[in-house]
Order: sequence, then C-alpha cells, then structure tokens
Amino acid sequence: MPDDTPAPLLKDILGPQALTIIADAGADVSPLFDRAAFLAAASDGLGELSIMERVRHIADALHVALPGDYDAALDVLRAMAPRLTHGFQAVALTEYIARYGLDHFAASMDALADLTRFGTAEFAIRPFLAQDAGRTLAVMAGWAASDDEHVRRLASEGCRPRLPWATRVPALKADPTLAAPILEMLKADPSLYVRKSVANHLNDIAKDRPDWLLGRLAGWPIDNRHTVWIVRHALRTLIKQGDPRALALIGVRHGAAVAVRRFAVEPQAVRLGDTLSIGAELRSTAGEAQRLVVDYRIHYARAGGKVGAKVFKLRTFDLAAGADAALAIRQVIRDFSTRRHYPGRHDVELIVNGETMARAAFDILPPD
Repeated sequence: MPDDTPAPLLKDILGPQALTIIADAGADVSPLFDRAAFLAAASDGLGELSIMERVRHIADALHVALPGDYDAALDVLRAMAPRLTHGFQAVALTEYIARYGLDHFAASMDALADLTRFGTAEFAIRPFLAQDAGRTLAVMAGWAASDDEHVRRLASEGCRPRLPWATRVPALKADPTLAAPILEMLKADPSLYVRKSVANHLNDIAKDRPDWLLGRLAGWPIDNRHTVWIVRHALRTLIKQGDPRALALIGVRHGAAVAVRRFAVEPQAVRLGDTLSIGAELRSTAGEAQRLVVDYRIHYARAGGKVGAKVFKLRTFDLAAGADAALAIRQVIRDFSTRRHYPGRHDVELIVNGETMARAAFDILPPD
C-alpha cells in the first residue's frame, strides 16, 4: 500500500518542538533567560514563515529573552549551544549575533567562531562582511589556520560570493576574488568538510571570473591529492561547459577519439513520476588510453515555448585503446523547487570531453 504521508517541510526543523528545546536550554543554563518571553515571541506568527525567516524570527525572540548586556547574552548563548539537538537551532543562535552584534565586532567574531561548531555561522558572518569586508576577512584569515575544521570551513564558506540562502555581500559581488588568501591557506586542507567548501567557493568564482580562476588553479601543486580533489570539484561548472582549459587542468584533452555506437533515451514518452533511462556505448578509436569526461545535457521545455539546458554528470573514467564502454543512468522525472517540468519535446545531448557527440530526445506528456 503506498505511503501518502506528505514529506516533512524543511521549515518544520524549527517548529514548536525546536522552540521548546531552545527555551529549555536557555532556562537550564541561566536564570537571566526569560523562557516564557522567548516562547511567546518565538511562537507568534511562526507558522507562515520559511526556514530562514524562522531563523531570523527566533533570533529576535532570543533578544527578548536574553540579558540586555551583550557580553552577558553571548555567555548565555555559548552555554546553550551544546544542549541543542539540531544544527539549525544553533544557526538561530548565531543569527542573534548577526542582528544585534554589529557594534561589538571583536566579541561577535569570537562568539561566531565558537558557535559554528554546533551548526554553522556562515549566514551570520555576512552582515559583518557587508559592514566592513576588509576587517572581517582579516579575522577569517586567522580562522583558516585554526585547529578546528568547523572554524576553518567557516573561513571559506562564510565569504562565498554566491552562498546559497545567504544575503549577497556588495564587496564580494564587486570582486569575488577578495578571499583568495584564505583559499590559498586551505588549498590542501586534510578535512573533506573544509575541502568541499573551498571547492564550492572556487566554483562560485568560476561563474563570474573564469579566467582568474583558471590562472590561479594552474599554479596550484598537482602532487597533493587534497589539492587535486579541490581543483577537480572547483572546475565542475567549467568542465560541464566544455572549457578546454578546465579540462586540461584535470588531465583531459578537449574532444575524444571515440565512436558512439549507441545513444538512447528510453522510454521516448514519459509523465511526471516516470523514470528515464539514458544509455550510451562508446568505442575508443585512439592508439593509447585516454581519460573521458562523459556528461549529458537535457534541453528542458519551458513555459512560453522557451528552452533551458542543464548538464548532468554521467561518468569520468579511463578508456584503453580500442576498448568499449557501456554507460547508463536512470533519472526520475519529478518537479523540484528549482526545476519544473513542462509537457513537450526535450532534446538530450551526449557530451564527451566537452564536445557533443550524439543526440536523442524524449517527450513529457501532459497530465491525464
């Protein structure tokens, strides 16, 4: 029997139960925390708010409940954090600092570096960057040398030019390379948690300053596996675009000596909820082994007869001279908050080392 229970909403992470946990944490650590005032303020109007709106709403409720003295309020927040049960609860604590601590720079910086261990302070640092990017980036450069991977990650993640869900920082929008010294310090970080952030930060830069990024990464050492990992993931947008320079940096020649023996998209007609199968058979025509980056691009039908393309990763591998390779992937056709499907023809391209080598198509049928 199918389960028709709706999936939980992201915003419910900060629902009534979370408010009680935060309230209890405050009351347990300090008699100065007004539990009743917090719950009343945080519960009022919560239901219609999105997840990040709830973060800000809870931060304002904390302001009602915490001591009026800012340093005393920070002491309470730091004591509360270990008692919380979800990272987004801690994000609400750091948001208090973003909203009420701009005039207390040093104390706020210390508190954010402390609290980021329990959730993340990547959103809370943004107003400080907006207020004084140079001063804040100088502190974050110090964080990049921390023994704590959470603090090092904050040094990179907090100043990403295109950080999802976060407000844009004017200085980083004008020059997305401002944090380059921080990224240099973290380019061989032993923590995967940190390396993912560095790669995402660099990928943000790739969207605005690709030439700068390619020049910078070309000078990075290739004898460190952590650096190689970062470079490969930082270049993913440019690789999907088939940029020859990006491909060269990961040891791939633009274009490939292969013959496409088969490329098929099945079934050729689907509805929302159906699964699409994409398969390809390749044969090397080269006299030596070659590294292949194989992607596929779907040209989605949009409203008003428009088309929008998106590239998906299929496989990266080495193919021996004269060898065959069979590739396959399945993709469920379903709507997302960032992508809605429309009825109509959808063209699909097979891309090998940046070049389109075969085409197919499928139709999305209208609902019954």
